[in-house]
Amino acid sequence: MKKSLIEAEKSMSMDEVPVGAVIVKEGRIIASAHNLKDTLKDVTAHAEILVLKNASEVVANWRLNGCDMYVTLEPCPMCASALAQAKISNLYIGTFDPIAGGCGSVIDVLGNSDINYRTRVHWCYNSECGDILENFFREKRKSR
Repeated sequence: MKKSLIEAEKSMSMDEVPVGAVIVKEGRIIASAHNLKDTLKDVTAHAEILVLKNASEVVANWRLNGCDMYVTLEPCPMCASALAQAKISNLYIGTFDPIAGGCGSVIDVLGNSDINYRTRVHWCYNSECGDILENFFREKRKSR
């Protein structure tokens, strides 16, 4: 989760919503990414989507069986669906997203029994993950 937080800090330094993600395979980080939605002007440029693409290049396969993702913020429904499609084994979440969470706080894409692949969800509730987001949005409100 520490490396995911470093990625989130990169987003924040670019005035992006501070979300970071890493993918681990066999105990080793194989890919990392941070949110670049505004920078790339791409609605799909969430940290989770970007790290899935990076990891797929590393393993030369879109199937990421045996890989785990660590992410600072609960993935949205789009990202949660992509995680299931990529066959991520375990998802470790730093903090929940009460507005757009797709892993149980708003809707539960990964818990849907109709999806044919099970990604195990682990809630880590890391205060640093929540704090970086809270501070980012507090500063945004101040500057308006």
